[in-house]
Amino acid sequence: MSVRTGYEAYDVVGIGFGPSNLSLAIALEEHWANASERPPAAAFFERQPAFGWHRSMLLPSTTMQVTFLKDLATFRNPMSRFSFIAYLHEMGRLARFANNQSFFPTRQEFHQYLEWAASGFTDRVRYGATVEEIRLPPGTGPETADHLWLRVRTAAGTDTVNARNVAISTGLVPRMPAGVDRDDRVWHSSEFLEKYGRTKPGDLARVAVVGAGQSAAEITRFLHENLPGAEVTSVVPSYGYSIADDTPFANQVFDPGAVDEYYFGSDRTREAFWNYHRNTNYSVVDDEVIRDLYQRSYEEELCGAARLRFLNLTRVEGVKRAGDRIHVSLSSLLDGNAGELEVDVLVFATGYDAMEPAGLLGDLDRFCARDEEGRYQVQRDYRLVTPGLSCGIYLQGGTEHSHGLTSSLLSNTAIRSGEIADSIIHRRAERELPSLNA
Repeated sequence: MSVRTGYEAYDVVGIGFGPSNLSLAIALEEHWANASERPPAAAFFERQPAFGWHRSMLLPSTTMQVTFLKDLATFRNPMSRFSFIAYLHEMGRLARFANNQSFFPTRQEFHQYLEWAASGFTDRVRYGATVEEIRLPPGTGPETADHLWLRVRTAAGTDTVNARNVAISTGLVPRMPAGVDRDDRVWHSSEFLEKYGRTKPGDLARVAVVGAGQSAAEITRFLHENLPGAEVTSVVPSYGYSIADDTPFANQVFDPGAVDEYYFGSDRTREAFWNYHRNTNYSVVDDEVIRDLYQRSYEEELCGAARLRFLNLTRVEGVKRAGDRIHVSLSSLLDGNAGELEVDVLVFATGYDAMEPAGLLGDLDRFCARDEEGRYQVQRDYRLVTPGLSCGIYLQGGTEHSHGLTSSLLSNTAIRSGEIADSIIHRRAERELPSLNA
């Protein structure tokens, strides 16, 4: 890809090239194909060396938790050539997939679909590229700047890129307990398969997984299956796993229309969304996984050879390394008693923190309005409220407080990216209108 430097600016630069900004690239591409005006000039920068989406959680036979219809494009454009159906057709597997009679492909197959879609934009993406800074061009102020200045670092050096709009999609940040650092024996679920692949399974006699959500349960099952001689302990802060509510009425909270109801709703409306529907996505597990783990535990108890155990209502208080062994300090929420666990590997499936763009924005952050709780004010089109600054800063994630549960989920990716693309194109037309009428 040839990156423009100097004054000429892209209409939009995407920071990160996961599913969200890939979907944005598709929306811009399809708008161009159906419009008479010049195509939007777009570039995307991804710090990974190649396209990848949660590669370390592509566990064998695990399935997606959303229907394949919630792909990169279908909800926005059912005729898209970038749909999951189009991918299956091109791969010659459409009929065979239909015979599965399932709305939920495996994660492996869905990842292959994402890679297939990303391969259509190699001319607009630079991998191994990190955007280190976004700021106003030298010698300009927020009222006079018609573009933003981005510093992009690659193995070859540093480029300067200009953009009238940026779409930030740097992903979620793995969350670890305070004072606990990751290493070759203490992992976060986001790196599970990568770290597991570097170990010798025969060296793992005792392993533990911390967490109450889908990833924790899936990793526990994986370790139990793949380490037949190991003791596997699940440290669960709740009283066992809770089932994910994926029933039809509850799933309406992920519908595109629910974003409007959340965004334009009252504080009471938003509170109701979280209170009643948090169990659709957070710290919950699919019914099949829960039942399978319980059955494994029960059968081992019958045989008198239990190696899968669950420490419910238990929290990790500290972690200490002693050679190749990990000493885990525990506390029971039942009686407050302390305990200790010694393991060879400790996996924290403790979720993620929301994307926080403040560090990337640097001095630009002071031009971004915040609410009374210190959160970014975000317009309905996912653009940060920036009084006095004409350039657009769009967020693909980190907007749960303003747009609801689908802020960082695949469920609304196609619609969200389409709305951002429409906003960028509409604002470009408004900017160019005076020159056309002159």
